[in-house]
Amino acid sequence: MIKNFREQQKENQINWWKNHSSQLQWENEKEKWGKHGDNSYSHITKVDLPDLLWEGIAEELPKYIKDNQITVHSAFKHLNSSWVAAANLYFPARSNPDFRKLLLDFLRSNISTDIIDVVDVELEFALEGDLSPERLLGEIGGSRGSGQTSPDVTFIVTTKRDKGLILTECKYTEDSFYRCSARRKKDREDKTGNRHPEKCMLSAASCNYEEIPCHQKEWGRKYLDYFKLSDYGKSILTRCPAATAGYQLLRQQALGNGINESGKYDLVFSAVAFDKRNTRLMGCLKRTGVKNFQTEWGKIYQPGAEFKTWYHQDWVEHVRKHHDKSNETIKSWLGYMEERYGY
Repeated sequence: MIKNFREQQKENQINWWKNHSSQLQWENEKEKWGKHGDNSYSHITKVDLPDLLWEGIAEELPKYIKDNQITVHSAFKHLNSSWVAAANLYFPARSNPDFRKLLLDFLRSNISTDIIDVVDVELEFALEGDLSPERLLGEIGGSRGSGQTSPDVTFIVTTKRDKGLILTECKYTEDSFYRCSARRKKDREDKTGNRHPEKCMLSAASCNYEEIPCHQKEWGRKYLDYFKLSDYGKSILTRCPAATAGYQLLRQQALGNGINESGKYDLVFSAVAFDKRNTRLMGCLKRTGVKNFQTEWGKIYQPGAEFKTWYHQDWVEHVRKHHDKSNETIKSWLGYMEERYGY
């Protein structure tokens, strides 16, 4: 039987961990495995975050997390964690000028030639004030990394005219952008359950999702205030785009659209960076009417933040091709990326 991408990558990550941790009998040492729920799994560790990071960021990243009061993703100890992969891939450019120069060239090629500098690289990014997720999207009580829309990685840039943001959702083995949280029927804490989640499954041609009304609005969430469907979206969507597999995409897009609408940034993009081998992710919105989110997502909403995608492999290959071959730090990173992720 041919393994699917997720299972194959779990196996690859376990093999990497056996060598990296010098625990060659790892698969027989179940007492060392981490848990998901009540069960232990060989692709989950019990180690601290630095043990799962490329050595070049193993000290810097935990300090950055503490200083910025960021909540690390709850599944970071999973060897196939998308959050850890994103950190290993893009966080080095935050403080290393060689990586940052390479990143600038990459973003100019893949996002916009209007970009002239990379100012910063942030994880679980959130603006403050009127453009914070709390005020803009109505996500009360959240924080960076927990309970609010804070993109995995954000590239803060300057442009030929002003400044810009590239809000980026990063995926590794996950094959969906998850179902909307407001489709559950049960009450939970201060959030009432959705008594009629079937409304979310109506086609856009037969209803107006804003007027149903969206149950997220009952929770005070304003996602659809910043996600108006285009005529193309109304013609193809078989259900709300967030209903079954596009929740994260819609939230990030709403955030980007709202920031873009403010006029405070010259350039705002909502982006997805993912593993090119993850073909199931590419087609996860087919039943929603979006055959390939890479080419169609940007067409289903009215003008706002532009939508772009790239593969993690593209970034690594850009570094491999254009870096100074005498740079030992980058050589170390490239070796880590190839050994751990096959990039």
